[in-house]
Amino acid sequence: MQQIAWLLSLALMIMVAGGFAFVALNSGRRAPDYTPLQVRGYRIRTRLFWVLLAVLVPAMIYNLRDLPYSAGLARINASGAPPLVIEAKGFQWRWELSRNQIPTGQPVEFRVTSADVNHGFAIYDPEMHVVAQTQAMPGYTNKLNYTFAKAGTYKVLCLEYCGVAHHNMMTEIKVGDL
Repeated sequence: MQQIAWLLSLALMIMVAGGFAFVALNSGRRAPDYTPLQVRGYRIRTRLFWVLLAVLVPAMIYNLRDLPYSAGLARINASGAPPLVIEAKGFQWRWELSRNQIPTGQPVEFRVTSADVNHGFAIYDPEMHVVAQTQAMPGYTNKLNYTFAKAGTYKVLCLEYCGVAHHNMMTEIKVGDL
C-alpha cells in the first residue's frame, strides 16, 4: 500500500510540475504599460521562484529517496518464510501481545488495534531508535510488517497521548534464538 501511495504522490508531483512548466512556457510578454517598479518586482519574483525551485527540488529528492517502504518490503519477502502473526491490542494504559518472543530473521505481521482510544504503536530497538510504527485504533486493525534482523530486547511504546498514564504504556519483545 505504501508503494502505491509513493508512486501516486510522485505522479501527482510530476503533473503539478508539468502544469507549471506549461503555463510558464505559454505565457506571453508582460504588457508594456507596467511601471519600471512593477517590472523590477516581476524580475525579483521570477528570480526568487527559480532560486526556491533550485533549493527545494533537490531537498525533496534527498528526503524522498530514503523512504523505508521498499527496503522493508524487500527484507520481509527476501527470506520467503511466512510471517509470524502477532495480535497487538492497546488499552489505557497497557499493550497486550499474543506473543512476545520472536526468532531473529523471522518476518512478523503485527495486527494492531485498540480497545478504547487511539494509540501509537511504536517498536524501538535496543538502542531506543524507532524501527517501525503504526496507529492502534478502535474498530480497525492495522497491519505492520517487520523483520527483526538483530537479537535483543525491543520495547513497544505508545506514541499518541492517551491519558494520564500514557508514559507507562510499554511492553517488551524478546528477539533471539528460541
